[in-house]
Amino acid sequence: MKFSSVGIALGSNLGNSQKNVETALEILNHHPNIHVKSCSSWYQTAPIGPPQPDYINGCAILDVQLKPDHLLETLLAIENQLGRIRRERWGPRTLDLDLLLFDDLIWETPVLEIPHPRMRERAFVLVPLAEIAPNWVDPVTGKTIIQLLETVDCSDVKKL
Repeated sequence: MKFSSVGIALGSNLGNSQKNVETALEILNHHPNIHVKSCSSWYQTAPIGPPQPDYINGCAILDVQLKPDHLLETLLAIENQLGRIRRERWGPRTLDLDLLLFDDLIWETPVLEIPHPRMRERAFVLVPLAEIAPNWVDPVTGKTIIQLLETVDCSDVKKL
């Protein structure tokens, strides 16, 4: 099986958020079919949804030898391992791992949509992703990440 390039977003706003996202990267990098190729800086961002603490967010580029659904299972298992409990949509969390891009794949199943359907309007995703993959082309819009970034308000995204 060939390697695929994958973009993921990492976020946390409960517990030691920076340790949570860094631990998730370590776990990913120890997986036999995943190599963490690059990671963005960490950013403090305002939350979306109910009142809650600010987030620590970042993105990473992975080389993976997994199918998208198996990678999703791996990401969800890491969230659970680090204490993620799903109580409410967009609620606070110890860890959130989102699969953003998988090569130039467009994929839609009941449990997974690639590219991530809301990444294009989220500065907390586009700012760190543009730092490490500015020229990656969104296969749906045909625009690069840096072009998508120009269309969002980045005022709530602060580099740590």
